[in-house]
Amino acid sequence: MQEGLGGAPRLLIDPNGWSEDGATALDAYEPSEDGARVAYLVQDGGSDWRTVKVLDVKTGAALPDAIEWVKFSGLSWAKDGSGFFYSRYPAPAEGEAFQGLNHNQKVYFHRLGETQDQDRVVYERPQNPDHGFSAEVSDDGKRLVITVWKGTDARYEVVLLDLENPDAPPLALIKGFGNDYSYIGNDGASYFFKTDKDAPNGRIVATDISAPSPAWREIAPERESVLDSASLIGGRIVADYLEDVKSVVRVLEKDGAPVADVPLPGLGSAEGFGGSADDPETFYAFSSFNAPGAIYRYDVLSGETSVFKRAETPFDPSAYEVSQVFYKSKDGTRVPMFIAHKKGLDLSAGAPTLLYGYGGFNVSMTPVFSVTRLAWMEMGGVYAVANIRGGGEYGIAWHDAGRLAEKQNSFDDFIAAGEHLIAEGYTSADKLTIFGGSNGGLLVGAVVNQRPDLFAAAIPAVGVMDMLRYNQFTAGRFWVDDYGDPAKEVDFRTLFSYSPLHNIRAGADYPAILITTADTDDRVVPGHSFKYAAALQAADIGSAPHLIRIETRAGHGAGKPTDKIIEEYSDMWAFLAAQTGLVLPPDYGR
Repeated sequence: MQEGLGGAPRLLIDPNGWSEDGATALDAYEPSEDGARVAYLVQDGGSDWRTVKVLDVKTGAALPDAIEWVKFSGLSWAKDGSGFFYSRYPAPAEGEAFQGLNHNQKVYFHRLGETQDQDRVVYERPQNPDHGFSAEVSDDGKRLVITVWKGTDARYEVVLLDLENPDAPPLALIKGFGNDYSYIGNDGASYFFKTDKDAPNGRIVATDISAPSPAWREIAPERESVLDSASLIGGRIVADYLEDVKSVVRVLEKDGAPVADVPLPGLGSAEGFGGSADDPETFYAFSSFNAPGAIYRYDVLSGETSVFKRAETPFDPSAYEVSQVFYKSKDGTRVPMFIAHKKGLDLSAGAPTLLYGYGGFNVSMTPVFSVTRLAWMEMGGVYAVANIRGGGEYGIAWHDAGRLAEKQNSFDDFIAAGEHLIAEGYTSADKLTIFGGSNGGLLVGAVVNQRPDLFAAAIPAVGVMDMLRYNQFTAGRFWVDDYGDPAKEVDFRTLFSYSPLHNIRAGADYPAILITTADTDDRVVPGHSFKYAAALQAADIGSAPHLIRIETRAGHGAGKPTDKIIEEYSDMWAFLAAQTGLVLPPDYGR
């Protein structure tokens, strides 16, 4: 932390000494309004479970406050700094911490200095144990905005609690799980939200909650580009859009009148823009495949942008090139793809190429920096990201076209991306490799079954591989929105048609496969990968290696210590290099 723009930075929290194996990590943190305290989330062994702790900023001392069994929760401080709101589940039964389903989340208020059992329940729905809650104190501190969710879809109910009058009944602002209503901020009784109601690409609306019958008014109408996020800063709205999967940030007055665009340094991804409605400044990060993240300060009133912090790098970003291409999928749909590699790379005979994809849950794969991907490019490989259907790159329609009964479109798009890379001379089938994690692991498993001839090697990481039982463990029940319910015949038939575990083709010549998982992954339980690996190894699918790598004291990916990341990617890139003939430069790593 530092005091002001010119203050000297000082270390506030250092998680490196929290455990001998480095597997205990800092997840998220939230300072109180006056900056006197910081509440932070501790993650152990890669699990989704979190422990909340509190630090005194002035002394650096940890306070005795500790809260266990927090999962899928933010932290929001009361404006007077007396405590904070959070969400948690009941403590799991013995032996169920990493596999049991998550039900009965509640919103609590923790007052500093008290114990967890003294925390007050401020909102719950015992009649709906599958509902979850995200709680945020309004900009003026007068109300608690509770966003209610029940799956992975952005379809919410919104409830307001009066913090000045605890006896007042909750105000149900949004009823029914029909649309996205994401709270942006408030200006007195005017509450601003991002919504997809009557706007598949998103728009900004507001309502006066003091009115007898609150009505919505449009602030920023839907555009051709997708509204990714928005914030209320310095009396203005900062709106972050995706235009062909690249960030464009627009500043608006509170009535929607355009002010200016935030100047971004190139083709890439901007994120952040946090703060309060009366803050005169905001900060954001920008990065791309060849540009490591830098943090920028933006003055909302003057429009001035300046670099606040920039990473020192031992490589020359200008030595790499990033391009965006568009290709046609099986049904003729135009799909974007980013391609990055060293400038001057010899492509005359095709180069070892790593194709990455996700295609699910309305998540957009934007151009961001990754040191592990840079290592692949430094080795002489091509790195490509296909923005396949199922993601959120082009709004609700793009998401809907790659989920439930339309999930095959995601696989067709990814296969077509591989075919395009070969047709355009970037690579060949004996040098084309694929990689994806979680839903992307499902993607990799499915396309390998469908087109084993197209790839030299594949890495399905922490993947959802058993589509008939995925909803029986931990957070799996939330994914019904994207995959469907295996208990329903129509969904079962769709899931069975592409489930990686159930569609391994005996007699086909499969590429080399390295499955990766971790023993305490309680997002996608490792049983998915265990069963898939056993089925591959039992099948007659050729002589290429079909291996599984199981990390210990690690989870779905977040919170993994640096040494484990280095070891994992060393193994994965070595595996891909061995299958594609990639030879390291003589001076690589020196």
